[in-house]
Amino acid sequence: MSETVKLGVEQARELALAAMRGRGFGEAEAADTVEALLAAERDGLPSHGLSRLPFYLDQAASGKVAAEAVPSVETDGAVVRVDARYGLAFPAVARGLEAGIECASRLGMAAVSIARSHHFGVAGAPVEAAARHGYLALAFSNAPSAMAPWGGNRPLFGTNPIAFACPRRHSDPLLLDLSLSKVARGKVMLAKKQGQPIPEGWALDAEGRPTTDADAALAGSMIPAGDAKGAALALMVELLTAGLAGSHFGFQASSFFEAEGEPPGIGQLILLFDPTRFSPGFVEHAETLFAVMQDQPGVRLPGDRRYQLRREGDDQLTLPAALVADLMAHVTAS
Repeated sequence: MSETVKLGVEQARELALAAMRGRGFGEAEAADTVEALLAAERDGLPSHGLSRLPFYLDQAASGKVAAEAVPSVETDGAVVRVDARYGLAFPAVARGLEAGIECASRLGMAAVSIARSHHFGVAGAPVEAAARHGYLALAFSNAPSAMAPWGGNRPLFGTNPIAFACPRRHSDPLLLDLSLSKVARGKVMLAKKQGQPIPEGWALDAEGRPTTDADAALAGSMIPAGDAKGAALALMVELLTAGLAGSHFGFQASSFFEAEGEPPGIGQLILLFDPTRFSPGFVEHAETLFAVMQDQPGVRLPGDRRYQLRREGDDQLTLPAALVADLMAHVTAS
């Protein structure tokens, strides 16, 4: 049997939606989730794509994810508070971003705080969407503990992604999307599922030794990007997300990958700025910086590779055969 299979995007969408319906997710919530996962696949980010869906489905079956949850949104001045209600993050992000853009259009800026949430997916997705509406945007999420504070030996912080997007005049937005560990933990989980080693320098085992074994890495600690600086930024993100939302810090949150246990209940924060309120010529001014950067041979703007993969893609996805079988089993079992 082949290790991979090809599915058309529409086939993959229908399969994923059927699996989510079977586990009790509402139509809108399932659609928000599946579109986010498909977008990750098309952008060459399979660790945040459909490979995540079986974990979500298993957690819905066990009650760790509230499949029936519909996020609530409350606006207070420039603050938009979203309660994900222990459902998946994607519907909460979609509703929060919609309310945040409306708020920023009136006030020039908005802060969207999301409480009692789950895995954020590709952090660059909501900020890219905001930038396409003309906003400067930053996004942060905490996650279950995977990194020790610098000098420590026990994971307390999540890998805590940070994303930023800037609108451009006639091009796709500038897009930064990074994990505060040297690599996203999802890549280690993907290596584990595929029975492959990980590169040295990604993680430490439970004894603090460098490891290339994915199981040992998941039992140990991810290495922060920038060493002490990355660990300090991870602390900042914990406070901006879970702190402001009154949600679980990384060390209090359960795993995104296990079906049993309490909901992760983490937090997210999305900040939106209307640059024209600060400087009417912001976009043109920013283009002068981008042009000088690109004058140097070998320099490409952050996000360009992702957009290139998106443009070069077709309507076929190459997926692990085991993943497709898993999703089909969820449909059959429902």
